[in-house]
Amino acid sequence: MARDSAAIHTRRENKARGVDKVIGDFRSRGRIRAMATKISDTVNLRALEVLDELARTGSVQEAAARLNMSAPAASQQLKQLESELGRELVVHNRRPMELTRNGQAYLIHVRAALQHLRQGASELLLDELGAIHSLRIGIIDDFDGEVSPQLAVKMADTFMPDKLMLSTATSVSILKDVAEHTIDIGIAANPLEACAGVLEIPLLHDPFLLVVPRGYLSVAPDDLQPLKKLPFLRYEKSLALGRQIDTHLARLRLAPEGKMELDSNQAIYGLIANGNGWTISTMVGYLRARRFHDRVDIHRLPITAFSRTISLHYNNEFAPRIANVIAENLRSILQLTIVEPGHSSAPWLAETLTVVRD
Repeated sequence: MARDSAAIHTRRENKARGVDKVIGDFRSRGRIRAMATKISDTVNLRALEVLDELARTGSVQEAAARLNMSAPAASQQLKQLESELGRELVVHNRRPMELTRNGQAYLIHVRAALQHLRQGASELLLDELGAIHSLRIGIIDDFDGEVSPQLAVKMADTFMPDKLMLSTATSVSILKDVAEHTIDIGIAANPLEACAGVLEIPLLHDPFLLVVPRGYLSVAPDDLQPLKKLPFLRYEKSLALGRQIDTHLARLRLAPEGKMELDSNQAIYGLIANGNGWTISTMVGYLRARRFHDRVDIHRLPITAFSRTISLHYNNEFAPRIANVIAENLRSILQLTIVEPGHSSAPWLAETLTVVRD
């Protein structure tokens, strides 16, 4: 009899716990629904900016400085965001600070939201600027696959100019045209030396990487020694890319052997795919050579890392506000066409392949 009484009591306790769990679940779901419909009551835009900058810098102090706020205020915004979401977004006891898995997942949506808000704010300025009768844009041929078509459509929709000219060329040629006022806007790699009368808005950090024939290396090498049996394929010195690579190698006192210089990214990747050499390229160059991806491998550089910056360049007679609107549109395009697929192909470039913000 006592055993039966204990069993009944246990069943009652379990049933009560089950009811409490169901009620808790409903409350939790209700809170999630409330957040989804009234996000502004719980999530602060400033907190999202803090999370975004913290992910870039790994430091509350640096994130706060970038946002022109105090470190305690930034920390409070972050704690409030975590409290409202009911999840830890940051590993607080690690230096530099890192995002948790929940934080990394949430950051993807945060950055997309901030990107849209910034782009919308920039486009609102167009009401003040009036119609643009003509717009002449030069863009590096590295972008002729996906970036250029999307930019052309966006510019036509945003500015509705009477005349829109978009042409592809090398960075050197584009910068010359901007300086000579032959074009209004140039999207090109930054030169080693500044161009007089040309202003720039940074858009993308494009890191350099090692490209070898598929299966030639089992792991990323520690130096250039494992590559000695293959010739080094150089980008031609007339290209800004080729000059930057040569300058970096000279600074490190490295002179890999190879007699071939080419001005074609696709030709270099084609030779590598055929087993005829290796090169130092960038993620933008790799993504442009998609047809060869199944026959080449990319690795971290076995030398001091470096990158190029691709910027929007304009002359001092062009309206800075319009240049900034175009830059914001480009950042959205580059995030989708370069940064995200680049991170997927090479997760180890997550901190260096980035859209640049002023």
